[in-house]
Amino acid sequence: MASPSRHHSMPPGSPGVAAPWSAGGAGGGGGDPGATALTQFDFSAIDELDPALANGHRVVYDREVPFELRVQAADSAPQEVGTLEAIRCKVLVLGEGDKVANVQVELTSENDIFFHHVHSMDARGFRGIQDQQKLMVDFVEYPSVLVRMLNACIKEPHTHLAVLVLGRDRRAHLDFIQNLEYKFVELLSVAFAESDEETVRQAVSFRYNALKSRLALAQARLQDVNSLVKLKSPALLTQLSRTPQRGGQRGGY
Repeated sequence: MASPSRHHSMPPGSPGVAAPWSAGGAGGGGGDPGATALTQFDFSAIDELDPALANGHRVVYDREVPFELRVQAADSAPQEVGTLEAIRCKVLVLGEGDKVANVQVELTSENDIFFHHVHSMDARGFRGIQDQQKLMVDFVEYPSVLVRMLNACIKEPHTHLAVLVLGRDRRAHLDFIQNLEYKFVELLSVAFAESDEETVRQAVSFRYNALKSRLALAQARLQDVNSLVKLKSPALLTQLSRTPQRGGQRGGY
């Protein structure tokens, strides 16, 4: 990819921050409460154990976003072409409303459980990048700007790019770039630091235990469904129990 021409622009009216799972839900109109209870899971108690929330932050965004990863050696320019990977991006905010004290972005990967980079910004630090990058937003709007840019990389991956440049000094920077066909425009550059060993250990432990707890809940719910089907329709349960075996004998077709 050619080096983008640096041009910083940010629309002044950023929308409010909203977690991606907060809108819509199961789609209107009632339904069987019993069926709903069997198909919905409440993982809130598990999520509250996230070590990223220890200082009072709250999660406002949590999604996988396509990133281009590039490695930069100590005394050379970053790779011209990197590798494409889905990176889980978690945006956290400390404070409510217009009283935002700190904004953090946590990057993790399913391909490498030890991949853990964090961006942390307060109002004072934001004034510095506001001047450097000619940003047209205030700090209180910063979380919604990040959310909007991350979502743009998901919805419009051909025109909105997220390029994460990993340095050899445990530093990294995430560049949001817009492809205007005739040039690349850098919208925002965000500095990250690789987390220390203790933070990584806590994060890995949480992810492992959370996955194990979710699996246990799913298995318990499956057992509930199994018992309900056995009570209501024993013949259907017999048919369902035979289906995987028959599918396996046919090679899954």
